[in-house]
Amino acid sequence: MASSQDTVSMALFCDFENVALGVRDANYEKFDIKPILERLLLKGSIVVKKAYCDWDRYKSFKATMHEANFELIEIPHVRQSGKNSADIRLVVDALDLCYTKLHVNTFVIISGDSDFSPLVSKLRENAKQVIGVGVKQSTSDLLIANCDEFIFYDDLVRESQRAAVKRGTQEASPAARHPPDEEKRQEELEARKSKAIDMAVETFDALVSERGDGGKIWASMLKNAIKRRKPDFSESYYGFRAFGNLLEEAQARGLLELGRDEKSGAYVCRGGADTVASPAMKAVPEDPVVKAVQKSAARSRRQRKPVGVPDTV
Repeated sequence: MASSQDTVSMALFCDFENVALGVRDANYEKFDIKPILERLLLKGSIVVKKAYCDWDRYKSFKATMHEANFELIEIPHVRQSGKNSADIRLVVDALDLCYTKLHVNTFVIISGDSDFSPLVSKLRENAKQVIGVGVKQSTSDLLIANCDEFIFYDDLVRESQRAAVKRGTQEASPAARHPPDEEKRQEELEARKSKAIDMAVETFDALVSERGDGGKIWASMLKNAIKRRKPDFSESYYGFRAFGNLLEEAQARGLLELGRDEKSGAYVCRGGADTVASPAMKAVPEDPVVKAVQKSAARSRRQRKPVGVPDTV
């Protein structure tokens, strides 16, 4: 199980034009930074976000990137020497952060450009973890090989589409008569509870997939991951007195299971996981043949006991 003490502090550097063109060439819809941020927030906190390009050419993206709290670094496009201007500025800023902000231990390069391979190597020389993010068909194999981990935007898009379809299926229901106010409030409360539970289950599944740690996640780690993805999350808004009550409701619905470690506290796993006893501790039906053989062996041992040794009670 992953330790709740793990701290990941990330700095994001986005070569925006590179990834936006990659998304366009792959025939995806308009580039969306949100799936990338949601995946990264499962790993830890993001303390720096910078995006580089000629923003006059990508004005339609500025509002979305501002909402995601990116610092937009303007790199004017120059016909002759402008090709690598964004790359150079990104490299300089990343190395400056590497040498001056020691608490930042993970660097995320959002680009598919092989020109960033030397930067990745230098960051790793300085004991930094490097995560790359890019579009599969427009990402350099050299860059992929140099990173500690590489996340493909294509996979994030597919995951988002599957989640949207699942939510649409759950929310689809025939139009019903208008209930009285009290019944309506109760239905709204139940809908909020279900939404919170879905959020917890979705984040749990994402953490398990991300960490690959056997399907057990500390309850505190799960809540922190939810709050990183949705900073205004409050279990009380969704009708729960405490986060533990939310998890208990998820367990009652058969979606998650709760366990407790005496030293480290509560943890969460999927229903059906072995949370109480190991297989060796579980009761095994007694085989009558084995039992008969054991009795026969015991009689033989008593018959061979030394002379003068009394039977023990």
